[in-house]
Amino acid sequence: MPLAGTEWQWLDDTTLQVKLPEGAQWSDGTPYTSQDVVNTFLVSRLLNQAVWRFINDVTAVDDTTVNFTLNEPSSTVPRRILRETYIRASSVYGEWAERVQELVDAGKTPDDEEWKSLLQEFNEFRPDDMVVLGPYKIDKSSITESQMILNKVETSFMADWVHFDRIVNYNGETPTITPLVLAKEVDYATHGFPPATERQFIEEGIRIIRAPLYSGPALYFNHKIHPFELKEFRQALAYAIDRDENGFVSLAESGRRQVYMSGISDNLLPNWVAPEAIEQLNHYDFDREKAEQILTDLGFTRDSDGVWLDDTGARMEFELTAPAEFADWSAAAENLAEQLTAFGIKTTFRGVNFQQHPVDVDQGNFQLAIRGWGAGNPHPHFAYNFNFRTHNQQLGGEGNPDLPGMYFNLQQNTDVAGELDLGALTDAAGSGNDVEQQKADITTLALAYNELLPQIPLWERYGNNPVPSVRVTGWPEDGDPVYLNGPYADPFTTVLILNGTLRPAQ
Repeated sequence: MPLAGTEWQWLDDTTLQVKLPEGAQWSDGTPYTSQDVVNTFLVSRLLNQAVWRFINDVTAVDDTTVNFTLNEPSSTVPRRILRETYIRASSVYGEWAERVQELVDAGKTPDDEEWKSLLQEFNEFRPDDMVVLGPYKIDKSSITESQMILNKVETSFMADWVHFDRIVNYNGETPTITPLVLAKEVDYATHGFPPATERQFIEEGIRIIRAPLYSGPALYFNHKIHPFELKEFRQALAYAIDRDENGFVSLAESGRRQVYMSGISDNLLPNWVAPEAIEQLNHYDFDREKAEQILTDLGFTRDSDGVWLDDTGARMEFELTAPAEFADWSAAAENLAEQLTAFGIKTTFRGVNFQQHPVDVDQGNFQLAIRGWGAGNPHPHFAYNFNFRTHNQQLGGEGNPDLPGMYFNLQQNTDVAGELDLGALTDAAGSGNDVEQQKADITTLALAYNELLPQIPLWERYGNNPVPSVRVTGWPEDGDPVYLNGPYADPFTTVLILNGTLRPAQ
């Protein structure tokens, strides 16, 4: 869907050209030009974002034309450029971009002190205003603990596309938003509502939209802690967990067990991995006898009270954390702690503020945690990049190298494919324009992930998004292709607002 760009094309195998809308302007009245794009990507370079592993230059050809130069041909880089990088106004970030360019011209890299100093300074920067290109802008004066209002920007070139003069965005996690849905004071919500709450919605005549997210919650390990670094131990836990039960108690019909345990959505797997390779994938069906045998083979024994002792004689007692406000993930964590404890791995669940939890995980301040797996993207490269790198920055080679996260080494010796550099293989799976070679790399990644289980995917989440249809009409019927976008990564609701499908009810 064209937004900040009108069209794009390949000039050659490594030059992607993007055209911008003519006459567009930012909400502060400054013109939207190719320099905004160049400056945005310079700031992205300062932040060491993934796109700069694949490109080496961004050039303004004229006011409405930008060229991106790739390191090598790639079928996935267009997604990184066109969808995953949000263009910012030079009136706000232009000076920062100029300073980044000065460092680049001086031959500085993220390892140099000058670069680190500028990055720290930028991270402390707080703009005075939000300058936007789209049809809505947050009204700062409206922001309270409970809500904020987005007013229509009449000068936006997208203003005529939309039918709403303002959008009210309520703040709060599931317990806060649930009564608003039941009172039909909101028109749409993306929270993970518990089964009992969903039943209430349905009883009130509220429609539920179930779109795939292509991702879900996973059990994360701090691989610095023994025996989490042992793949056999992680495999044993995969057998010991009833993932059907875990998904159902968390989200009922919308929590669907990961069948193939490949690190990517079961919905996407047949598009990229041949049937004969899929047949090799271990489903890790619930089997505690098998889990027990694996631990016994590792030299583990049970204490007098049934709690497992590892091969050093240490009791297996751990803490499992999850975002407290995420009702579905918290329910998954509570159930998981109960299951592991019943199996003999004494596990205590502790809820952590949802903003603090990823910070704790990235800093390595956890034993076991619930975080996400997979990505809402049609190309598996992005899912593997998330699985291996998002909470693994120190060893993953992306982001802040001072953050150990789960501390999973991407150099692995596998039974299925021998010695592998999972980081390089992930990059290769997203490089080039030879789809058959990408499928071969993705197949290797799927088989390796299935064996190594750096984290254990619990279930794949589908939305259970309520749409009361009181003030808003136009929602397409179930099965409409727009819902394949899911509610988050490429949110179908945003598409339906911007293309004019959703409109005020008469």
